Amino acid sequence: MKRALWTTLALAGVWALAGCDSKWGVDSGAQRTSSALPAVFRPVGPLPGPGDGPPQGTNPLGHDPQALRDGRQLFVRFNCSGCHGGRGGGGMGPSLRDVVWMYGGKDMDIFDSIAEGRANGMPAWGTKLNQEQIWRLVAYIDSMGTDHEPEAPQ
Repeated sequence: MKRALWTTLALAGVWALAGCDSKWGVDSGAQRTSSALPAVFRPVGPLPGPGDGPPQGTNPLGHDPQALRDGRQLFVRFNCSGCHGGRGGGGMGPSLRDVVWMYGGKDMDIFDSIAEGRANGMPAWGTKLNQEQIWRLVAYIDSMGTDHEPEAPQ
């Protein structure tokens, strides 16, 4: 009687473990007859940054005066100053006016920082802004501290 009970419990345990494989995304090789999709790890929600990856090269807008003004407006509208200060001089976030850049100060590095975000507080804006808007922000940031900066601080 005890042996039959232990055998039954052991078989129940094996059946329970065998049923767990789909929960953890392990494929036991058995054919599934239902229309349910196999369990696979998928991140929840949209992935940060632009879906097609960052473009290559330098800023196509360069120092276009209209792009610089638009970039300034985007900087204000998306409250970049909340972290980087009203004129990008720093605050809770790093200064955008100095020569020290944690993730690189080239156009593509700045583009990636805006689009993909960075650890310790920089959100990914690539899901909210299109590539042209990001390039306008990059152009404005590049203009900080130069004669081309729109609405430069006095």
